Amino acid sequence: MGREDFSQAGYGVRFEWGASGAKRLAPSVRCLVIVDVLSFSTSVSVAVESGSRVFPYAWRDESATAFARQMDARLAVGRRAVSAASPWSLSPAALRRAPRAQRLVLPSPGGSAIAASAGDVTVAAGSLLNPAAVGRWLTGRGEGTPEHPVGVIAAGEQWPDGSLRPALEDLLGAGAVIAALRAGSGTDLSPEAAAAAAAFVSAVDVGEAVASSSSGRELADGGYAEDVAVATELDASSVVPVLTHGAFVAAR
Repeated sequence: MGREDFSQAGYGVRFEWGASGAKRLAPSVRCLVIVDVLSFSTSVSVAVESGSRVFPYAWRDESATAFARQMDARLAVGRRAVSAASPWSLSPAALRRAPRAQRLVLPSPGGSAIAASAGDVTVAAGSLLNPAAVGRWLTGRGEGTPEHPVGVIAAGEQWPDGSLRPALEDLLGAGAVIAALRAGSGTDLSPEAAAAAAAFVSAVDVGEAVASSSSGRELADGGYAEDVAVATELDASSVVPVLTHGAFVAAR
């Protein structure tokens, strides 16, 4: 099979998983919407809504510290490393409590890594917090058509061996964005995108589904059930974070 067979060519809205899916779709779409519900894209939405510029970074190591210094930005730490001196982390609940960081580096091996390596294509952060807003923004730009296609990427999680673990919360978040696009313009969905939208539409209680999922239970068992609650506030935000000059800011 040729490359075009995997780009979902001819459809206005396309859907894929993880970094490999993003790399496959990026050359053939006008915009990538990255969905990492627990918790990168949710945290980006929370931080950008507070007025922060958020720089994605793929690794949480010494290089992240150097990158934050280079960007003159605060560095988000691991959830368990939050302190009075470093109150910013990948936890959306912690970010809501923290003072606003004008510039924030947010490392994550999922959504952040995908965003940092997306190339020249327009990148937006979608989540369960803002699917209607993302749909309106894309429709207003005339995107989501076969002439100006959009790729929606469910970031997923990783198994211990580093392979992709498809995550229910990201499927539902991506499906919510796709369903909003379809409602706004009746756009042409690839079969993959239509299936993701159907998963969201058919969910009786999205919050309960995410809380009961493997990822949701993992966070709750670790003491971070509040992060799951924040991440499932459906359409609570009207902000669309867009990657601009290396940082996510609110779309105009």
